[in-house]
Amino acid sequence: MTDVAQAPAAPGRDRLLRRTLRDPLAVVCLAVLALVIAASLAAPLLTDYAPDHSVLADTLAPMSGAHPLGGDGVGRDVMSRLLYGGRTSLVGGTLAVLVAFAVGGPLGLISGFYRGWFDALAGWAVNVIMAVPAIIVMLVVMAAVSQDLNIAMIVLGVIMAPMVFRLIRASVLAVREELYVDAARVSGLGDARIMRRHVLPVVIAPSVIQATQVFAVAIGIQAGLAFLGLGKASQASWGAMLGDAFTNVYTAPVLLVWPGAAMGLTILASSMLGNAVRDALGTTQPRVTKRPRPVVRTAAGSAVAPAEDRLLTVEGLRVAYGEKTVVDGVSITVERGEVLGLVGESGSGKSQTAFSVLGLLPYEAEVKADQLAFEGKALLSLSLDQLNALRGRGIGYIPQEPMSNLDPCFRIGFQLVEPMRKHLGLSRADARTKALELLARVGIPDPERVFRSYPHQISGGMAQRVLIAGAVSCDPRLLIADEPTTALDVTVQAEVLDLMRSLQQERHMGMILVTHDFGVVADICDRVAVMQKGRIVESAPAGQIFAAPGHDYTRMLLDSTLEGGPARGELLRPGTPLKEVTS
Repeated sequence: MTDVAQAPAAPGRDRLLRRTLRDPLAVVCLAVLALVIAASLAAPLLTDYAPDHSVLADTLAPMSGAHPLGGDGVGRDVMSRLLYGGRTSLVGGTLAVLVAFAVGGPLGLISGFYRGWFDALAGWAVNVIMAVPAIIVMLVVMAAVSQDLNIAMIVLGVIMAPMVFRLIRASVLAVREELYVDAARVSGLGDARIMRRHVLPVVIAPSVIQATQVFAVAIGIQAGLAFLGLGKASQASWGAMLGDAFTNVYTAPVLLVWPGAAMGLTILASSMLGNAVRDALGTTQPRVTKRPRPVVRTAAGSAVAPAEDRLLTVEGLRVAYGEKTVVDGVSITVERGEVLGLVGESGSGKSQTAFSVLGLLPYEAEVKADQLAFEGKALLSLSLDQLNALRGRGIGYIPQEPMSNLDPCFRIGFQLVEPMRKHLGLSRADARTKALELLARVGIPDPERVFRSYPHQISGGMAQRVLIAGAVSCDPRLLIADEPTTALDVTVQAEVLDLMRSLQQERHMGMILVTHDFGVVADICDRVAVMQKGRIVESAPAGQIFAAPGHDYTRMLLDSTLEGGPARGELLRPGTPLKEVTS
């Protein structure tokens, strides 16, 4: 077992502002935007002229002390219109961004996380909006409602919402399939908390980049509308200044410079700042494990009174994907304090059976059972909230891949504390104390260090111990372990099995151990159910399975193991080299 790496806190967790300021280009972009914003806000202090104040004597006036940038084609002060026009452009760009994310953000988040009919309906609405000609819609709204350019920017925000929707939906679809999101569900965390803690941090990075792009596009479109003469005459804007400059391009071409430079620098700085933020956030393509639509769950009967000490009753469980049935008529029971080994080769339906109990099957799966009950509660009849309340508190889960089931964005301590605060109602301090005690109980030599660490800072064996601690943290009555030692080396496997056995006996938990390793079965299981092609072909006490297996498939599995087999003979050595090597 490897100790925690002697490393400081992950550099990727530095504050975003600090990382962004390390990029010289980002600093320049921030300075330009800050200058534009400050100058626009301070316009009344920097000029004595109102933006719409016209003096015919100042028509096309040259630069002077009274008019630092000269006068335009109708005698208005260019500097005043430039500063107040910055307000119009900044407010318009901000409005477009806010509306686009207010409309597209929640739609994308809900559609990506829940899918189903809402996703189909939202996708249809988005496609309709994208098919509408944006400029024509803005012209119609401005003609019918108001000539105010801000109204046009609100309409533009709605029209650009589909871009935000598609971006956020794609990001959510990617992260919602991660194994650590499944682990959060198994811990009993609700959808709102999962979205807030695990999904939103992934969505933020592309959203920031998209916001800067929408802002830049909005400023450009607003300027185009004003250039065409749309908008209120009293509303100063960079586009209107370009229109006036174009009219007088032969007599005063310098008028094109000021609004063109202001608009170009603002758009360029916004776009480049988005790229710098993307680099600072270190966005990468997330890994995806496909799991698309809600599972169809039906039960033949309602809850029944459980037998004494009976934790789990499964009768006639069937799991199908379309026409293909992967679990067919499985029936098992688990008593309190009993360890049931679910054994079979890959593809036999072991994990599908375990996930049916947990309610974690893929959305396209159809689950039926004559009876699927935990302590008398019919699991297939539970609502999502009731199932979340049961996970973690009633049924714990130890996954197969330890590193994939820990969220890399959060410290290990946070991931242990959160389920305990929800299920046990502990304060943050009490949950922290219990988490440290559990880390020590599972054999971690420096619990405080591991508590403060990120998943990448610990070894695979240490991560598996962390997941075991998390699985028993809310005192479940049934523990489901899906190939808990597959990804570990032999020495760590033995340590983890000893730990699981001692915790099971200490807490008198029932346990389902999903495995294909008969050595693990012999070490820890009381009873064994052997699965082949989705069916239970033999179920008996562990001693009987090893002493007198009753099914040909069971005997074949036992004969396939290396334990107790003859040692490998000496390797044959060829008399001559296979290939002569000459200099």
